[in-house]
Amino acid sequence: MDLRIFTEPQQGATYETLLTVAKATEDLGFDAFFRSDHYLKMGSVDGLPGPTDAWITLAGLARETKRIRLGTLMTAATFRLPGVLAIQVAQVDQMSGGRVELGLGAGWFEEEHTAYGIPFPKEKFGRLEEQLAIVTGLWGTEPGKTFDFHGRYYDLTDSPALPKPAQSKVPVLIGGHGATRTPRLAARYADEFNMPFASVEDSVRQFGRVRAAAEEIGRKGADLVYSNALVVCVGKDDAEVARRAAAIGREVDELKVNGLAGSPAEVVDKIGRYAEAGSSRIYLQVLDLDDLDHLELIAARVQSQLS
Repeated sequence: MDLRIFTEPQQGATYETLLTVAKATEDLGFDAFFRSDHYLKMGSVDGLPGPTDAWITLAGLARETKRIRLGTLMTAATFRLPGVLAIQVAQVDQMSGGRVELGLGAGWFEEEHTAYGIPFPKEKFGRLEEQLAIVTGLWGTEPGKTFDFHGRYYDLTDSPALPKPAQSKVPVLIGGHGATRTPRLAARYADEFNMPFASVEDSVRQFGRVRAAAEEIGRKGADLVYSNALVVCVGKDDAEVARRAAAIGREVDELKVNGLAGSPAEVVDKIGRYAEAGSSRIYLQVLDLDDLDHLELIAARVQSQLS
């Protein structure tokens, strides 16, 4: 079971804070540092000092880390034109020496689009599908050849399809709860399918749908990595769990139901249930980015039992 650290910087974090967490992620032996791609806070937090851009952040971290994988859960297709996104991700992959992964989603948070003047189209899923075709098509075009795409939403003619990523294939992550179109899209384009903030039972059902969709197009269901994203709140004792829950504005009982919360033993046990459901990777949503002791505890008492 791979454990990855997943952050939500729109809730309030500077680049320096993110760098500190990313370096701790690397030093403590976690597999990867991922971040959300949002421009507006959610809930009652002040969000200060304001948002940071996901791919600018990852470009900086690419030069200041050496081992960990870097990526997004999820980049919003509404934020960037697909040709520009392909260039950005390829460049950051080069800057990292081939450690980047692209999580790409349709985009859903209308208020952040309104706040920053970003168009929020009614038909988002069709745009996501075309973006996936274009981004992967640009990367997959042989050097010296050109790429064309003529879709409903995007039109590319005689693209040189440059630059290329450092990796021969940048892993693409697709996720979500949709019962039909999401599994179909994952089967066609994804290297990894991520189930965000879902129960073990819902994960079993959705993983099954993705496997079935993959097999329908002649792909082995086992070719994909299956993962979960879950909020994490671990403590050495009940008092520490309660303190960490309060720090992120959550209740312990709710966190135990909907996330990974409690003692290290409780969290290891619940991760085991996700492993039985078919998950081989967990994105630990860390909401208090100043609590590095939390990461140290997870590394020492949870990760050590899963390796």
